[in-house]
Amino acid sequence: MKIGYIQTSPLFGEKERNLAAVDEMLKGVTADLIVLPELFATGYTVTSFEEVVGFAEDVDDLTSRFLCRKSMDTGATVVAGFIEREENSYYNSSLIISSGKIIGTYRKLHLFFKEKHFFNPGNRPLEVYSLNGIKIGVMICFDWIFPEVSRVLALKGAQVIAHPSNLVMPWCQQSMQTRCLENRVFAVTANRVGTERRGEDENRFTGGSQITSYNGEILVTGPSDSSSMNFIDIDPFQADNKMINPFNSVISDRRTEFYVL
Repeated sequence: MKIGYIQTSPLFGEKERNLAAVDEMLKGVTADLIVLPELFATGYTVTSFEEVVGFAEDVDDLTSRFLCRKSMDTGATVVAGFIEREENSYYNSSLIISSGKIIGTYRKLHLFFKEKHFFNPGNRPLEVYSLNGIKIGVMICFDWIFPEVSRVLALKGAQVIAHPSNLVMPWCQQSMQTRCLENRVFAVTANRVGTERRGEDENRFTGGSQITSYNGEILVTGPSDSSSMNFIDIDPFQADNKMINPFNSVISDRRTEFYVL
């Protein structure tokens, strides 16, 4: 299975230009799974609810149509962030697209910092998608700090976790080694780079997109200051083996009867 990330430096509010930049990066690329950053088409640092409303899309708008085309062009399942509108609610979401069709959307469960001013928290259960025989789970950015997210995805059978991100804190990349090791899953963290200064806010994004192995090994990592992409071949079925030695399983050794508050 060929998996990879696209690390970008989007221009705030410039959807068409940001999509064109990704289009250029993906020319000639073929893969099985491609992960793009959180809110890759719009930028991140919104300063008003009106901006959220203006950027928001339904699941059949510009960004999803673009990603459907890229899924067909590359042969890949594509996971990428966007602002999702459903009636009068707005979510920091990711599209899951395979064979040119929308398979689902994941709505970020754990909103970070001022996201709580502008977005509704995710309201759907975590889901694992079986695509071409491979089981893929999805989380977004700050979800990484809650170990329950990756654990539930692993318990539901995920072999690979797609992790669109706009990381500004320095700890996620190292922590993903633990998340992957403790669940014996692969993960593709697709971050962005650059700085957004808007109003009173300044966000500096850390880059360092990363593919992490089921045994906690960092397989590839991106630069901290420039757009990039990386693709590697993995055997996702290695994630089905939850044994860390002949005696210990990260799943069946759990003592759930004692995990009571």
